[in-house]
Amino acid sequence: MGELQDVSRWIRRFHPAEESGVRLVCLPHAGGSAPFYFPMSRALAPAVDVLSLQYPGRQDRRTDRAIENIGEYADAIATELKPWLDRPTALFGHSMGAILAFEVTRRLERDLDFVPLVVFASGRRAPSRHRDENVHRRDDDGIVKEMRLLSGTDSEILGNEEILRMVLPAIRSDYTAIENYRVEPGASVRAPITVLTGDSDPRTSLDEAQAWREHTSGAFDIHAFPGGHFFLANHQQQIVKIVSAALTSRGAALS
Repeated sequence: MGELQDVSRWIRRFHPAEESGVRLVCLPHAGGSAPFYFPMSRALAPAVDVLSLQYPGRQDRRTDRAIENIGEYADAIATELKPWLDRPTALFGHSMGAILAFEVTRRLERDLDFVPLVVFASGRRAPSRHRDENVHRRDDDGIVKEMRLLSGTDSEILGNEEILRMVLPAIRSDYTAIENYRVEPGASVRAPITVLTGDSDPRTSLDEAQAWREHTSGAFDIHAFPGGHFFLANHQQQIVKIVSAALTSRGAALS
């Protein structure tokens, strides 16, 4: 199946694990890119075959048309994943990626009757917990201010105007998608949901994180960590253990 990597602009497979019995699909945050998950891929290999999504409009896909709608994003990703569903699969999404993981799961369950092992929703309030936000309407300085608030972008990149001009259009498009997203009333998945959240995240309260429970008919679990929106950068080892344990237990239940 490794040859599929060459025909998909969406999927990066940093540490192919052909013999693994389970797969993890990782979805980045707004403005993020596939290499964000390189450390997790390295930590989980070779036990888990990790696929990292590369969204259009950035890095090697910077000339591809950016997407400004979560539904269009989820439709495209679900289509790209179809050839990779030959083994039990889980999804891990951070921030905007958590909402995408949820919406992609809805499509996989509805259209293919494929229920992921678990959906890891990291750094994002539940789909039904809406806040009026308009970062996508700000000027460039306003977007950079938001990025600094969330502490999700390397300070050297923030200081490089040439790089900023390259990434800001993709960031704006992603914010347009996530800030205009409205979940369908009563939307839920059959897959279990495990929530990961930072206890001082300015964009997600503990109550908003716990509300993910309303969006699954399966098992629900939540883990809170010290830190803000990008708490996972400082708790990589713990998070890898949580992911690995969940995949092991869910995978064993299917065998």
